[in-house]
Amino acid sequence: MKIHFTLIFSLFVTLFFAQNQEFIYEYQFVSDSTNKKDISKEIMILNVDTDKSLYYSLDKYVSDSTMNQEIKKHSFAMPRPFNINEIIFKDLKNKTISFETKVGDSRYHIEQNVDLKWNLLNEFDEILNYKVQKATTEFGGRTWNAWFAKDIPIQNGPYKFQGLPGLILKIEDKTGSHKFTLKGIKSMQNPFEYPYRKDESNLKKLDYETYIKTYLQYRADPVAHLIVRIPDQTDAQGNFKTGEQILREGRKMMLEKLSKDNNIIEIEILKKSRKSKKK
Repeated sequence: MKIHFTLIFSLFVTLFFAQNQEFIYEYQFVSDSTNKKDISKEIMILNVDTDKSLYYSLDKYVSDSTMNQEIKKHSFAMPRPFNINEIIFKDLKNKTISFETKVGDSRYHIEQNVDLKWNLLNEFDEILNYKVQKATTEFGGRTWNAWFAKDIPIQNGPYKFQGLPGLILKIEDKTGSHKFTLKGIKSMQNPFEYPYRKDESNLKKLDYETYIKTYLQYRADPVAHLIVRIPDQTDAQGNFKTGEQILREGRKMMLEKLSKDNNIIEIEILKKSRKSKKK
């Protein structure tokens, strides 16, 4: 009788989590490795159904939803600020990952080969009343410690992490620079559809290597795409500036900002760039 009950309960849990679920994570990250006390936070959403999942920033979702409504009304509102621009797609059947992101003023869709090799450890804890087990992996130039729950039979997690025998409830890199923690679970009535911005619908598809080159070129000169597009101007105080002057000032400001964004989650991208410069 006990075995029969256990089988029924396991089947119920599997069926419950096979339906549309929304997992809410808090993402804490340090953008500037020289200022580790400056910790940013963003609420991230992982929507999972039977064959795919979608991961995105809640603030970006609200911003895109609002902008769509404004476009329909032929009006304008300032977009809500958000830190995380990427939207990450996982094909759960084929175990493939792709993402959409913005570089400069262009949006791209990129497929990425993410092959995580997990090492399961004999260490256990409890998160949100779920028993969790520890696992480690290497990804993006970082060592990651994850805690997953077998009682949530979904081989998924925040960001690009997946492949463990249960949902990842918490994961952080060894340096403590990037940390994802599950804060809540919500059942959805219908399959989730992201409210794509109508003014950003023309995506350019890139292979991963071309995307990396594009991204690093942007970091080297973040205003290159604006050359010859900025006219000479006179400001409200009557000060005249050539388009070249405006670009030069903009480049300096953007480079200073990017220099403080030196601790990105897939840090190996920047490490490769530094190595190539030394050659």
